Amino acid sequence: MRSDGDTWDIVSSVGLTALAVATFRALESTRPDAIIEDKFASWFVEAAAEPHFTALLKDPTLLEDTPFGGFMGLRTRFFDEFFSSSTESGVRQAVIVAAGLDSRAYRLDWSSGSTVFEVDQPKVLEFKAEVLAAHDAQPKTDRRTVPTDLRNDWPAALEEAGFDSNEPTAWSAEGLLAYLPGPAHDALFERIDELSATGSRLAVNDFPAGTDPSKLAAIRSKYFAKDLFGDLDISQLFYSDKRSDPGQWLAEHNWTVRRFSSVELAELYDRRIPELPEESAALSTQPSFLAATKN
Repeated sequence: MRSDGDTWDIVSSVGLTALAVATFRALESTRPDAIIEDKFASWFVEAAAEPHFTALLKDPTLLEDTPFGGFMGLRTRFFDEFFSSSTESGVRQAVIVAAGLDSRAYRLDWSSGSTVFEVDQPKVLEFKAEVLAAHDAQPKTDRRTVPTDLRNDWPAALEEAGFDSNEPTAWSAEGLLAYLPGPAHDALFERIDELSATGSRLAVNDFPAGTDPSKLAAIRSKYFAKDLFGDLDISQLFYSDKRSDPGQWLAEHNWTVRRFSSVELAELYDRRIPELPEESAALSTQPSFLAATKN
């Protein structure tokens, strides 16, 4: 269960979900029809040595009865293309909020003069730095880490790292929103808006509007024999208190918003969606991805 001010490392609580995502990225990268390439993901999983995820990495057939890993490929590709499009259009500043084990500063081609800020819990960023250093990995752009808690005054830490609010920014909040309590969730968008110059961009994903996280856990246990997160009940990490709808809030604050469903992304990336139980199929057709531009 969550508590005010709780913290985590890479093998506990919310940190463990970042390790899960890295596992699914690594597995997607090895598919014959892979739609992403992330050689860094397996490094993190192997270094963490968490038994459940190292087992998945060694034997991908353990996930054969669940489509979630394939959906992670769609999600990763969506955010990859968001940042690639942003830097190609001239945006030279990017902020990855709740960066976890994101490796885009190393994987993607960034325009000359770009800076990528990675914001996350100190212990998560420390682990990440150790693994990358062990492999002598070098970023493709100016990468700056911002160790802080998103429930606190993270904009101050971001600006101290050199962020310039007068320049357009490409922001991402990937796999984050459900882990924030309502007040912090709403404050996230308020702060991003305050820090964003005209022409800034934002990409986020979340559960479809009105989705009850506990119902997702019930669907997973009902239809899929193996739990993707091992002994961790991920639904216990979610907050379901009152919060603003991100797309509606952004539209009301002078952002142009586009929404996408998993099905739409699958069509866009030429990825076949497997046959799903009725409840899951219904969710996959509802918008859960958002891209916005500040006017």
